[in-house]
Amino acid sequence: MPERLHMKVEACYQQAEAFFKRRFTRPEVSFKLRGQKAGVAHLTENKLRFNPRLYQENLDNFLRQTVPHEVAHLIAHQLFGGRIQPHGEEWQLIMRGVYELPPDRCHTYAVERRKATRFVYRCACVDNDFPFSAQRHALVARGRRYFCRRCKATLTFTGEQRVE
Repeated sequence: MPERLHMKVEACYQQAEAFFKRRFTRPEVSFKLRGQKAGVAHLTENKLRFNPRLYQENLDNFLRQTVPHEVAHLIAHQLFGGRIQPHGEEWQLIMRGVYELPPDRCHTYAVERRKATRFVYRCACVDNDFPFSAQRHALVARGRRYFCRRCKATLTFTGEQRVE
């Protein structure tokens, strides 16, 4: 795990401890997150996961905004318990009051969507395609059936695949 990220997590905890005048249990931190999310806080496990690619591509903003955002989730959970909204007033209080940051829910990092193979299904009544994911296509192979909402006929695989 990059040292700067680890240092920022620790700095966020020290800031929260000074603000609330109490100690907080440090989380396990990992760099095993892929996809569109920059970070995830696992509240009951006291664990933070960060996306290494988005970290490298957006280093300054990641350290300034994303790390405090995720730490604030764990702090809110330790202070207020598990019945609070993820981006509710308790979390917002920590973002504004402790870290003096806007309580932005989502990042604006450029994220490349990965290409997905779609399996094309059709019914008897419409010329529309029904593109199925690989997971749904596998369910059909194991016997699951899907139906057209209009004619109620079973959707059948055309043999066509496309990458989207």
